[in-house]
Amino acid sequence: MVHRREQYHDVHNALEVIRFIDESTPKSEVFLHMYHLEMGNLSHSQAYPLESEDELFLAIASAMEDMIDDDVDCYWLIKSFVSHIESKFRASHIQMQKSFEHYLNLEDNRLVTHLKTGNTLDKLPYDLWFKKCFAGCLPASSLQRVWDKLVSGSCKILVFVAVEILLTFKMKIMALNNADSLSKFLEKIPEDNTDAIVSKAIDLWHKHCGVPAHSV
Repeated sequence: MVHRREQYHDVHNALEVIRFIDESTPKSEVFLHMYHLEMGNLSHSQAYPLESEDELFLAIASAMEDMIDDDVDCYWLIKSFVSHIESKFRASHIQMQKSFEHYLNLEDNRLVTHLKTGNTLDKLPYDLWFKKCFAGCLPASSLQRVWDKLVSGSCKILVFVAVEILLTFKMKIMALNNADSLSKFLEKIPEDNTDAIVSKAIDLWHKHCGVPAHSV
């Protein structure tokens, strides 16, 4: 931990010396620049277009900031978590979307039919759900429970959280008649019952897949 703390401060100070960051730089961006410097990918200019991997990192970093008070701990957890989901689940995104439709159809085929009829099923915020792992969509308390399952090795929890969100807000979703308004609503769902949504999602996961050994 001492080594990690020293490494953090060395990288942080290097970015200050080359004037890539200062006190006004948002913390998530500081973490991203530090990550790029450590990986040897730091741009020559601060005004560079963000890659999809950068957007993923920033989303995870912003969410992790709400969970972790210590900046050093936060940075190393972000790095490790991003590496974990990129290495283990990157190839699973298409399959997760198919699984989502499958399980939603089992739970409520009328809802699936409604989404297909309105041509909105393919336009749901799948990247937010399955690539960014609900970062920015769920509050920190609920997100921690979902990410705990991801760290344990299962990405299927993401599928069932997405299914449960649609089941919970079925009436609202049925009333929204275009893809843009539906995506906008799903990208930032009301926070008052997200803990219940995650609990029901875990129940759905166990219902359809059994109780994984690591969840006991």
